[in-house]
Amino acid sequence: MNRKVTVFGAGFVGSTTAQHIAEKQLADVVMIDVIEGMPQGKALDMMQSACLEGFDVKVTGSNDPAACAGSDLVVITSGIARKPGMSRDDLLKTNAGIVGGVCENIKKHAPNSIVIVVSNPLDVMTYLASAKLGFPKNKIMGMAGVLDNARFRCFIAMELGASVRDVDAMVLGGHGDDMVPLVRYATVVGKKVEDLIPKDKLEAMVMRTRNAGAEIVSLLKTGSAYYAPAAATVDMVCAILNDEKRVLPCAAWCTGQYGVKDMFVGVPAVLGRNGVEKIVELQLTGSELAKLKKSADHVLENVKRLNL
Repeated sequence: MNRKVTVFGAGFVGSTTAQHIAEKQLADVVMIDVIEGMPQGKALDMMQSACLEGFDVKVTGSNDPAACAGSDLVVITSGIARKPGMSRDDLLKTNAGIVGGVCENIKKHAPNSIVIVVSNPLDVMTYLASAKLGFPKNKIMGMAGVLDNARFRCFIAMELGASVRDVDAMVLGGHGDDMVPLVRYATVVGKKVEDLIPKDKLEAMVMRTRNAGAEIVSLLKTGSAYYAPAAATVDMVCAILNDEKRVLPCAAWCTGQYGVKDMFVGVPAVLGRNGVEKIVELQLTGSELAKLKKSADHVLENVKRLNL
């Protein structure tokens, strides 16, 4: 296997991401973390599962950031997780320092890589990564829309007793409380969910989607979600490494699309070997555009707090 993916952060999200990449045989994987022995131990554990899971890629762990050298793609999951009562924005200052340091190492050791940011507050950390890295904008993106979209689809399927595979949906905007689930575009085998689910229940699903991360944090009490975030990240990794040209919602650099300029925010994007290859512009109503602008403005407010 010649392809290489580095995952910065070997916590729950990072290690689960690494495990999925290995099991799908997408690339050799390196996990990097500041905690001595942890990435090495998790990597060894994964390698011992290889003959049982049937994968032949290599998984290694390191405390040395230079181990990311030669990576085709780098995933950043480093940072602290939310605790009950915290918003993603509450993580800004601490995670900005951590992500900024990671980006300095990526720029030094893996200057030709594509970078996916998972650390929260996600859209702001993606902006920070872009500023620190100086890479072409198409090679930097944030994982959020795929996760938010999966959560929205999950709630629709649960309500209707349908297969999640038959549910299509789209969620735009920042990865926060003002994200924009597009109810008009949600369908089940081609049927609009607006015709299948009462309006009040749909509105409740929209709110639950916006608060889905906080709901899990409140239940876990000592951590945050990692199964779905990792799966969403790997969906993007797969689309890029295999040049699938899939349209996936992610935090991408907008240059006027949807009225958003010079900002990373969640929009549908074509992902392939060049990273974000195109932003797809859906037809939105005035109300939907206003909600998206509000979400983008919230991201901008937090970006300004970075004083870049």
